[in-house]
Amino acid sequence: MRRPFALLAAALLTGALAVPASAADGDEKFTIKDPRITESSGLAASRQHPGVYWTHNDSDDGAYLYAVDSATGETVATITMSGVGSPRDVEAISIGPDDQIYVGDIGDNLGGTWPYVWIYRLPEPKNLRDQTIKATQYVVKYSDGARDAESLVVHPKTGRVYIVDKNEKGGHLYEGPARLSPSGSNTFKPVAAVPDLEATDATLSPDGEHLVVRSYFGAIAYDWNGGKIKKKERLGVPFLGQGESVTYTADGKKLMYGAEGADSPVEPQDAPGGGGSDSPSGSGSSATSDGGGDGLSGNLKTGAIAAGAVLIALFGLRRLMRRG
Repeated sequence: MRRPFALLAAALLTGALAVPASAADGDEKFTIKDPRITESSGLAASRQHPGVYWTHNDSDDGAYLYAVDSATGETVATITMSGVGSPRDVEAISIGPDDQIYVGDIGDNLGGTWPYVWIYRLPEPKNLRDQTIKATQYVVKYSDGARDAESLVVHPKTGRVYIVDKNEKGGHLYEGPARLSPSGSNTFKPVAAVPDLEATDATLSPDGEHLVVRSYFGAIAYDWNGGKIKKKERLGVPFLGQGESVTYTADGKKLMYGAEGADSPVEPQDAPGGGGSDSPSGSGSSATSDGGGDGLSGNLKTGAIAAGAVLIALFGLRRLMRRG
């Protein structure tokens, strides 16, 4: 009976000590290690692959998207978009309904002089490997003239696309048509002011109820309110260099902030109303809700307690078996 008993003990202990890896949740700090990614300008949390983030370079890189595993910081897939010509100034990425990736080629380094910009849409691949995927290209114009922009969001329920233009004096939230058309042009109209912020990226919560717009050194959270946004609070952001990107984690509990540059860091903060800290500063903490230290420590403590309980139970079972 000793061998079966030992095997049973090992199995039970393995289960008791197993703790969920926080990296698999994609809500821990990581560094983008791919030497090709030197100007990470947008960030989007995958819906199909936990812990994976999609990003892209700014200008002059080509039609490429990169899937980065936050557990290692390594690129696990490179997507080449076909059917889109030569991207000009890719600045934003977002994931909409049905796991569709939207890429915003919406930057205008000439100060808002291009008569139109582009949005690309493609399905998020089920298998993470290097591959070419055909994308649909949409021509975008603004009802009040050309402008520079680096922020694009897609409502997770309606699929409607929105852009926030970049202006040092503050910009506007622009609403696209209910459905983008691949023929002709799609006119975006201003629907709400985004003052006091030079927007470098934006993100919508997975439930579509909250919008966060970031600048180089700060961010503002809004209630979505059906697109008629209402300012909720100003958020502190981690200083990572040239702050260019932000995305909600897939569960909506954290905001992940990124920056440009080689070996660029991505750092989490609690999302306002996302189940994390209620701190008005939005600076957040990795502490558990009971203040018992970071999540990993809490999981290890839980595992140790569970392991102890298993050992006690096994000891008692062995004594009963001996008596029998």
